[in-house]
Amino acid sequence: MQAVILAAGESSRFWPFNYQHKSLFKIMGRSLIWYTIENLRKNGIKDVIIVQGVKRDVERELKKYQTKTKIRYVIQSKPKGTGNAIYQAKKLIKENFIVLGPHKIDLDSYLPLLLKKFKKNPHKVVLLGVKTIQPWDFGILKFKKRKVLKIEENPSKGREPSDIKATETYIFPRIFFDYYQRVQKREESLIDAINLLIKERGTELVLLKEEATSLKYPWELLNANEYLLKKIKTELKGKIEKNCKISGPSIIRKESLLESGTYIKGPVYIGKNCQIGPNCCIRGFTSIGDNCQIGNGVEIKNSIIGNNTNVSHLSYIGDSVIGQNCNLGAGTITANVRFDKKSIASTVKKKLIDTKKRKFGCVLGNNTKTGINVSLMPGVLIGSNCIIGPGSLVMENLEDNTIFYTKFKGIKKQI
Repeated sequence: MQAVILAAGESSRFWPFNYQHKSLFKIMGRSLIWYTIENLRKNGIKDVIIVQGVKRDVERELKKYQTKTKIRYVIQSKPKGTGNAIYQAKKLIKENFIVLGPHKIDLDSYLPLLLKKFKKNPHKVVLLGVKTIQPWDFGILKFKKRKVLKIEENPSKGREPSDIKATETYIFPRIFFDYYQRVQKREESLIDAINLLIKERGTELVLLKEEATSLKYPWELLNANEYLLKKIKTELKGKIEKNCKISGPSIIRKESLLESGTYIKGPVYIGKNCQIGPNCCIRGFTSIGDNCQIGNGVEIKNSIIGNNTNVSHLSYIGDSVIGQNCNLGAGTITANVRFDKKSIASTVKKKLIDTKKRKFGCVLGNNTKTGINVSLMPGVLIGSNCIIGPGSLVMENLEDNTIFYTKFKGIKKQI
């Protein structure tokens, strides 16, 4: 079996990290798409076709890694929908194939079930489904008893055929392209082709008990980070001074230093050439990239810290994603809980989106700096190349290239 990974989207809702494809975001030193390819390989699929955009950033990144998987690339030059993206790979597909997104880091938990279903019925499409509380936002499965009849795209509220959505993971017989040729070419042509295939050949369904990893919004990186960190085993290659304590599984890469009084409560990942401490508290589900400095008395929990980032003394980073090459001044605080304890909302493309997280700090783009004693309120998204002045209180999103000082009546200006 072959695999087609769809990595040509613009990732606009993934701001401030949409300067590259979202699957290229790194956790524990590896791009998310790398974990997806490894999961395919471990399940016997070593022939992968990646559909990328015209920037070819996915291809450039993956060439940095060594892999036993055969990887070939095709380009979707214009965003004409998922069906069109798959069609770009047609000439390279010689066998039955799986189609999936590039960020499926949890693929190993359900791919064997999909393959088992397809092996029994290799002439049918195999779907992956899961319950949703917002069926009007997805392709929803219509059933007759337990038989899937079709996928209904974005049904109206109150008229949903079920609460089971089809995820972006499918296994198709090679003949899929014959069905795709028979439907009208539009944004929803993939669903049209699947429905035609279901009507004439039937389908198999694997129903998940819980949501698979999604990566529509930047705060969902925290879910991916947690999933990956749950799988680590302790590996301590850095220098650890006296009076440090490490509990729980932790990885500390070579040339990193844990200074006296530092407490690591795993699972925690610390990359190469980092300096942590003294007297830091790094709590569970934290991933720190390479060449980072975490100063005296800093506490970090359930967060991602990008490469080459400095967090100065007496700061608190909780439930947040901090980009690369950032500098957080002393006393920078991320607030991560609302007073009323309700789930936190963030503004994305001028719409307020419920993150469904009771604890969520902020997302900080690359190359952004904060002065001393900056406070960041729950759910704010801050762009790249920003400067936030000392003593500032940030209560709303800041666009890329913004200078912000609340000392001067909340003045914002573009660099």
